[in-house]
Parts: sequence; C-alpha cells; structure tokens
Amino acid sequence: MARVLDGKTLAKEIKDELKIKIHDWINIGHRAPSLRCIIVGNDPASHTYVKNKIQAASDVGIEAETIKYDETFTEDALIAAIESLNRDKNVDGILVQLPLPGGIDERKVCNTVAPEKDVDGFHITNVGQLSLDMPTIVPATALAVIEMLKRFKIETFGRNAVVVGRSKNVGMPIAMMLHSDGNHDSGLGMDATVTICHRYTPAEQLELHCRNADIIVTATGIPKLIKANMVKPGATIIDVGITRVQSEQGKTKLVGDVDYDEVSKIAGAVTPVPGGVGPMTVAMLMQNTFQAAQKQRGS
Repeated sequence: MARVLDGKTLAKEIKDELKIKIHDWINIGHRAPSLRCIIVGNDPASHTYVKNKIQAASDVGIEAETIKYDETFTEDALIAAIESLNRDKNVDGILVQLPLPGGIDERKVCNTVAPEKDVDGFHITNVGQLSLDMPTIVPATALAVIEMLKRFKIETFGRNAVVVGRSKNVGMPIAMMLHSDGNHDSGLGMDATVTICHRYTPAEQLELHCRNADIIVTATGIPKLIKANMVKPGATIIDVGITRVQSEQGKTKLVGDVDYDEVSKIAGAVTPVPGGVGPMTVAMLMQNTFQAAQKQRGS
C-alpha cells in the first residue's frame, strides 16, 4: 500500500511552528498580524471555509475578522470596501472568499486588493512575480502542494510531473513552481519536467501522460478521474480535487479526483481526501499572512 501523505498532521506541525514565530515576534514589540476575510452571499461551503480560516488564525496568534455582506452587495461597494482595508495600516492581510455571486467580476475584485496584503496571491502583480521566479505571495493551495513535496522529501529534480487542471489559482501556479529553476530567487523551483493536462486533453492522452509521470498533481473536481491503470508503480499522487457526493447510504461525503482505494495499491505515496491538501492550504494561508505582516512592517 502507498505511503499516506497526511496533510492534517503536517499542517498542525506547521501551525505550531508558526505560533512560536508569531509569539516571538509579538514579544519584541510588534502587534499581532491582522487578517480580514470578506465573504459575499450565503454559500454554505464558503462560510465553512472562512470559519476554518478564522479558527486557524486564532490558533497561531493572528488577529482575524470576518466581514460579511449579503448577495445583493454590488461590485462597486465591494471594491470600495476593499480599498478602505487597503488604506488601513492596522490590516496586514485581506482575502476575498471565492466564488463571488454572479454579476461581480472576480478578477477585478482580486486585483483591487493591494498586492502586499493579497494573502491569497491572486493579484496580477503576485502572479507575475511568481511566473518570473521572484519572491512573492503564492496562492495557498499551490504553495501547500509544493510544501508537502518538500516536507515529505518527494524527489522532483529531473522527474516527470503531470498537472491535471489549469485553473489560474491552482493548476497554473503549481505547474510554474514544479518546472521552475530551484536556483532562482523565489526558492520555490522544483526542477521537474512538467506536462499540463486539462479538459480538452483526450482521455487516451491523459492516460498516457499520467502513466509516464513520477508525480501526478490533480485539481479538477472530477471524482475518480485518476484510476489505478493510469498510475506508474511507485508514483506520488497529490489530490487537490474536492467534491461532495452521496454515498450509497444517502449521506454526503468528500472525495477527490483519485480513485483512492485502487490507486493506493499501485502508487508509492498519495494524499487522502479529506485530510490531505485541504488542511495544508489553510496553514499556508496563515504563513502568507505572517509574511505579509513582516514585509509591510520592515522585519
């Protein structure tokens, strides 16, 4: 059976490390890092995600607050609210929970957040710096994947990696860091040979690319897309996908993109869903918030 890459346990270790760093930082005279989480509308999953982020912030010593608006809140009003937070020197980090209600331009909203406070790493300035291997704020889910590969000592140098999914917030930044030069300034490059597959990749080609991969990172939200016959023996599988499905008993459960039970018999290492990339994403968001606070205050 494959080695289980336990993101929940690793996330706790990282948050414990972060808690000590923040405690020491506060003890030398800094105020606690501060985070504002904006949520628009009543999507239950989004509210759960924000609640988890606020709890994680509290656990590590970050002062965090949720700002809630109903679904009738306009794009102009949301932009004005973000601009007010941009000007507030007591706010270090801002995140806008996605998705936003219809009629609001998510790209415009993400680009309104000041780049230095953009703890999600979605602003075009941060995305551009990442593409150039420059130090920047990296999208938390993508950073979670890279941190897991590093901490679990998965070799990437010269290895073949396949990223399934090309979203601008997950698949694209993961692929950029996997292929980047580890000697560049960002320190995030993994020096792998990377293939990106997406919805228009023919099924037989997807299978071919995956079977040749030492590392597969999948982020599509399609349950059981990655099957055992698509996996090279001993490969590492990072499952970023998350979908709610109904069990045979009529209960809902979370599943990933990977046929976990069967793939675990072939792969060398695999992340579970839940308990894999999800908890690590929240931990990386906390790390981004602390680093944003340090940079803005010159320490």
